[in-house]
Formats: sequence, structure tokens, C-alpha cells
Amino acid sequence: MKIRTSGATINLVTAGKGPPVLLLHGYPETHVMWHKVAPALARDYTVVCPDLRGYGDSSKPKGLPDHSNYSKRAMALDMAEVMTALGHPRFHVVGHDRGGRVAHRLARDHGKRVRSLTVLDISPTLKMYESTDMQFARAYYHWFFLIQPYPLPEKMLASMGVGYILGRIGRSRSGLKHFPKQVQREYARCFDAHSTCEDYRAAATIDLVHDRKDSKKKLRMPVLALWGKQGVVEAMFDCLADWREVAADVRGRALPCGHFLPEERPKQVVAELRRFLKDL
Repeated sequence: MKIRTSGATINLVTAGKGPPVLLLHGYPETHVMWHKVAPALARDYTVVCPDLRGYGDSSKPKGLPDHSNYSKRAMALDMAEVMTALGHPRFHVVGHDRGGRVAHRLARDHGKRVRSLTVLDISPTLKMYESTDMQFARAYYHWFFLIQPYPLPEKMLASMGVGYILGRIGRSRSGLKHFPKQVQREYARCFDAHSTCEDYRAAATIDLVHDRKDSKKKLRMPVLALWGKQGVVEAMFDCLADWREVAADVRGRALPCGHFLPEERPKQVVAELRRFLKDL
């Protein structure tokens, strides 16, 4: 299914019956990343899995000079308009990686519609950038590589091809064993270097402006934060404390895995989501 928003055309799949839950994927992936989680959730919830603007089979517009059309504000508005088109005035939102950053902005800009926010393996963008040191820059080098001016990173990504994508998803201790070949091929088919660079360029510029303007206002909806025990967030950040700086009601814990929780520990992610969502 494709839905035209005010700024993009969004590809999505939806299934199930019950309270709506919006699942937002991370980088360098697509809605397919939820293939181990969505079917289980769809037994009790209406699950909506879109491709973010610039990813999957959603539209991939050329970036504007100020990167505003890849701001999390623009990407969150896509999601709000998608949920309106599907007839879901209020909904839960779950975001991994880049999707978590879109989810955070969605909760900021459309808070009356977001019943709860779940973020997977991230601390808030502003917190992470302001905490940058040599250790973080080495671990998250792509945050600083992808934001370089066009066309340098785009050309370098093009020269690396599929190897770059597989290197990103296979960087945990378990390598690629949690990513079936069919899923790997789908991520490679959909990857667009310019769009993903624009996502990161926006994160390092206009998104920080928006985040700083909101820094004194705490989110009011319940927030669940889950992260990988073997990942960078566990090693370099205090995830719960970081989210408590921007939200009033936060709970969560680390799971025994790396960065890609829904693919490495899907049963535990589903169990945590069910426990969190059941009384909301």
C-alpha cells in the first residue's frame, strides 16, 4: 500500500486488529526489519509498518539546501498523515535507530495523538551529539562521515556497494546470522545513498535546532527504552537517565544483544512491548 502525504509517498504494510501500533525502522533498513515482530503483535494490535521517507519503496526526494525535507519534523509529519489516512487518530509508536528519532519528534510535534513512545537502542539525538568524544566518534563514525557535503559521501557509498550495507547490519558479535539472505537482498535493493546522507545531515543541523527549542518541555506520554547490552548505547550512555531528561515517565532495560534488537531478540522485544502496552 502507498499513501501520499503532503511531502512524500509512503510505502507501508498493515495487518491485525486492535489498538494501532506504528513501527518505524532504522538504518540502513526498511519496514522488513519488523518481520519477526509484527506478526506476533498483529494478533492483538493493528500494526502499521511504513518505509520512512528516503528508505525502502517510499519516495526519495532530492535534499534541500537546509536539509529540511529530511528533518525528523518532516518525516514525523509523514507518519502522522499516514495514520490519519488509515483512520487512526491516536496510536502507539515504536522506533528503532533512525525510526526512534522520527518517533521522538512525532511524540514532540503530535503528542496528543501518541499514546506511548518506545525507542530501541538510542539515546536522544541532541544528547548523543553533545556527548561526543573520541570513543563515540570512532564507534559512530558514520554520523560524521554521512553529514559531509554532497557528493563526497554519496560517491564513497556507491563505490562500496552492498558491502557497506552488510557491514552495517552485521557489525554485532553475531554477524549476519539474524538477517536471512532474502532480507539482506531487500535492504540492498532499497538503499539510496543520497537519501540516507540527507537523513544524517538533517540530524546534525536542523534537527538539533528543533530539539534545542524543545529542550525544556518534557514528553508526557509513557516511554519505554530498550537497548542492546552489547552495543554502543550501553557502553557510552545512561539510556534511562538520558530519556528522563526529555520525558516524565520512562522505564526500560537492556536486552542481551547488539544494536538490532527486533532481529536479534524478537521474542523478548515482543514480550517487552506487550507488557508495556497492555494497560495503556
